[in-house]
Amino acid sequence: MRNFIILASLLAALIGLSITLFWQVEQSGFSAISALLVILNLVCAAQIFNLFKRQTRRADMVFRALANGDSTLGFGDQHPMQQQFEQVKQQIQAARFNAEQQAQFLQALLIHIDLAVLVCDEQGTIIESNPAVSRLLGQAVKHIDDLGVIANLVQDAKQNSRNTVPWQNGEQHDTLSVQISIAEIQGKVRKVISLQSIHDQLQLKEQQAYKRLTKVLTHEIANSITPLSSLAQTCTALLPTELSFDDQEDKQDLQLALTTLASRTEHLGEFIAQFKKVSSLPAPHLQPHILADLAKQVVALHSQQAKQLNITLNLSVQSQQLVMIDRGQVEQVIINLLTNALDVLKQLNTSKSAKCIEVRIAQNANQQLYLEVSDNGTGISDHVIEMIFVPFFTTKQQGSGIGLSLSRQIMLNHGGDLVYIKRQQGACFRCVFG
Repeated sequence: MRNFIILASLLAALIGLSITLFWQVEQSGFSAISALLVILNLVCAAQIFNLFKRQTRRADMVFRALANGDSTLGFGDQHPMQQQFEQVKQQIQAARFNAEQQAQFLQALLIHIDLAVLVCDEQGTIIESNPAVSRLLGQAVKHIDDLGVIANLVQDAKQNSRNTVPWQNGEQHDTLSVQISIAEIQGKVRKVISLQSIHDQLQLKEQQAYKRLTKVLTHEIANSITPLSSLAQTCTALLPTELSFDDQEDKQDLQLALTTLASRTEHLGEFIAQFKKVSSLPAPHLQPHILADLAKQVVALHSQQAKQLNITLNLSVQSQQLVMIDRGQVEQVIINLLTNALDVLKQLNTSKSAKCIEVRIAQNANQQLYLEVSDNGTGISDHVIEMIFVPFFTTKQQGSGIGLSLSRQIMLNHGGDLVYIKRQQGACFRCVFG
């Protein structure tokens, strides 16, 4: 910049000198020497002006090239600005390298984390996303309208927010934690959406709550039942045979009441002992097994009972995958599900179609092995579905509400789940192995 100022000053001085000489020639008459000096000054001024223009154009081209990312275009080795140019070029290259490093790091981080992250513009178009989105949602997302119920949350978000929404991936239900952050990047509004499944955490909290409740209830009820049963039996034994009442039926009623009290408390004690299994279920002893072989044995055990009830019992095996399970516990789950299906169809009076139960082993879209037991009965009412895995809850007159709750606890301990799959006809329970 200093050299440009000197050149401009020199050019101005030459122009001023040429004007002065030309004025003197006009005043004193024509002189060959004076004319020559005027011409030489004008030529020098023109050369300096052209040099100034070339230097300015050159500098402009160099800085434009740097701005566009081209560092190959530079000044000559003898140019006075060469040193400054090299410093600027190195600083720009270092800044660009650091920015590329950070971008690659963030890209690698997004690919490897399990948290699903999307970035959308004001129109809802997805401009960035990581592979975890497809894994979690089971589909590619190009616009927030593809997010279903989540789309409304994103569109209505005016500030940072966190919500919980239900999500269904095929037949599999899930619960998602949705966090929305709003940022302004280069003058444009961007919404960053992170999605995370909290289904397993909610189930764990739910099971822990049931366990604590079960321990308290069984402890308190057992402490009350034991003395009641003992007192009823003692009173029955101490009741003298010669004891007389004004009405003989009163004596019979007393004996019946004491006997009933002793009997019911005894049955209630047995029920509490069974219910303790939910809260004191041992950890599974995992060993490799082929699930299809276990299912074949359980189906064979129930085939005779199904035949007597005129129920067709089928087994469909689409996967021979090896799985780590506690054979005894998983066998109990399959038995519970088959028993429930047989009980439902046994009470079903139908002449339109044959009663049928199907046990199916296959893999879902996430390549998880599953076993499902389905029937063609009346199914489960919508208002009951939410309660079927709650301990104590049952729709059977003689049921205890233990079977499904215990079965689900076993599957959760195996790193899987027991879910109800809603079908157009009948009921379907699916054991998913992690």
